[in-house]
Amino acid sequence: MTEQLNSEQILVRDDGFHPLDIAAEVTLAPDTTPEELVDHLHRAVIAVDFPTFSDGRGFSLGRRLREIGFTGRLRATGRLIADQYAMARRVGFDEVQIAPDIAARQPAQQWLARA
Repeated sequence: MTEQLNSEQILVRDDGFHPLDIAAEVTLAPDTTPEELVDHLHRAVIAVDFPTFSDGRGFSLGRRLREIGFTGRLRATGRLIADQYAMARRVGFDEVQIAPDIAARQPAQQWLARA
């Protein structure tokens, strides 16, 4: 587990912070329609964008992707905060991608406490 990383983006997983290891094949906007989701089920990594921490539509998209059979890596990306990590995991996200400014304000211990 790495406490602080100097990369552009950081992945949060149940065991702490990690460098971004693989780019998502597609990033879905929070207003993506359920009909559009089926076009992406074949992908290995899908990211769902959370433009602000108060926009929870991405949680519904993540849950819906799992319900319709997506088995790849599901990543929440954007302006999430540590308090939202448990919800992201509960609805089917494997990891959360955060910017360095969020990681600086909320170190790995805060994310791990919610894992």
